[in-house]
Amino acid sequence: MAFRGGSNGSPQGRTPPPDDTHQEAAYLKMLGEKQRPVRIKLMGGEVVRGWIEYYDRRMVRLTREGAPNLFIFKHEIAYIAEEAARKPRSEGVPPNGNSANSDQ
Repeated sequence: MAFRGGSNGSPQGRTPPPDDTHQEAAYLKMLGEKQRPVRIKLMGGEVVRGWIEYYDRRMVRLTREGAPNLFIFKHEIAYIAEEAARKPRSEGVPPNGNSANSDQ
């Protein structure tokens, strides 16, 4: 069965979707300005966490707490996902949620 269309073989009145929406820079800028925690999965399967401090056409800089900062080439990134925002702990409350004087 042959497709009917214009002389160029594509359906009339339809243009193909763009290869690039140009929204990547705006998204990376927003993540960096708000220092949103992100999870970056690399093409090799490794997952790194931190926040994006800088980006350009070819790479991103991932800043991490307690670990060295990373410069990652974009062609090595499988995806970037925002992490759930971590709430800062209240001072004087241990991580298990019990107060220091709970045994009284």
